Amino acid sequence: MAEPSRYRQAADVVKAGGVIAFRTDTFYGLGADPLNASAVRRICELKGREAGKPILLLISDRDQVDRFVSSASSTFHELAESLWPGPLTLVGTARSNLPEELTAGTGTVGLRLPDDERVRNLVRACGGSLTATSANLSNQAPARTAGDVQTYFGEQIDLILDEGETETNSPSTVVDVTAKEARVIREGLITRSQLGKWLVKQDS
Repeated sequence: MAEPSRYRQAADVVKAGGVIAFRTDTFYGLGADPLNASAVRRICELKGREAGKPILLLISDRDQVDRFVSSASSTFHELAESLWPGPLTLVGTARSNLPEELTAGTGTVGLRLPDDERVRNLVRACGGSLTATSANLSNQAPARTAGDVQTYFGEQIDLILDEGETETNSPSTVVDVTAKEARVIREGLITRSQLGKWLVKQDS
């Protein structure tokens, strides 16, 4: 199936409240409309995800940030300017209208602008944003192929986009930038040394 047709098919599934699996810029992820509470809840149920863990999002373009983040900090903007697109998830203060299933009651939301034009085009076709939690059962290894997704979930996913094996063994780096000081939640492909000048602020 040609790429635009695949994207249209994925967009139709997402708009109908369904769940897709797709290769992100890191591992395979579970994609749904982040503003559809029932779709997000379904992802949590599929993964057997424990309560209290928010779900990270991919966005197609930087102008999507304002849909999800309220009053992004200066550090958020600086890191986005310097390291987006890239495997960096920035956690900001969530807008009050976001589903609790998405934020897990934390009041925050994590966004990533992937450094992969194919992924950005898919997300754009699906409305500019998609959930991107890893396509695996909780506490299991991330899915690196469509076959891995099939093994984990069988026919429970509405659409699996097979786009080959992932090219990395590491996840995105997750950084909390709700305040002026940056705090690393998870170190991944972006290293602490790359974040150094922002993390110095935290230590001063």
